[in-house]
Amino acid sequence: MSELGGASEPVVVDDFELPGVPDAFQRLWTPHRLAYVKGGQEQVTGKHDCPFCEAPDRSDEDSLIVYRGELAYVVLNLFPYNPGHLLVCPYRHVPDYTDLTLAETAEFAALTQQAMRVLRAVSNPSGFNLGMNQGVTGGAGIAAHLHQHVVPRWGGDGNFMPIIAGTKAITQTLSDARQQVAAAWNNAE
Repeated sequence: MSELGGASEPVVVDDFELPGVPDAFQRLWTPHRLAYVKGGQEQVTGKHDCPFCEAPDRSDEDSLIVYRGELAYVVLNLFPYNPGHLLVCPYRHVPDYTDLTLAETAEFAALTQQAMRVLRAVSNPSGFNLGMNQGVTGGAGIAAHLHQHVVPRWGGDGNFMPIIAGTKAITQTLSDARQQVAAAWNNAE
């Protein structure tokens, strides 16, 4: 509590009502996320207007692609939950897992397994989250083009920051992560 006022009677004010007074929250500023928050998927413009259709037309470095297969490819998530967060994407623009052919499904699964092997080799996670959000209602940020998340997990990475503050600290640049994963892709067993 602070006392404000003149020589007469002091006025008692709760410190939390004053500007600049520390509160119970820590702040982690992540201005790089603002581009996604403001524009999201709608900021993609090009011949396809789909980031997963556009990515293969650019260089691996520009698109953050770590591996190109015959029917699918693997790319770093531009807005990762954790360092090394990968996405497995078919080249074909299909929205649903059931739209994949048997050959696409086999390669999709094989690339997911290899992504896990590679991430184990380069960053030693203690677990993974694998998942596909199907449709807008299912939580897909880009519902029109199927993609599977491969998120490496470590003990303690689910701390209060993303749960309470909606903020995730990423400890590695995207270009460094792409280079590391791409270099290890064919060597991980």
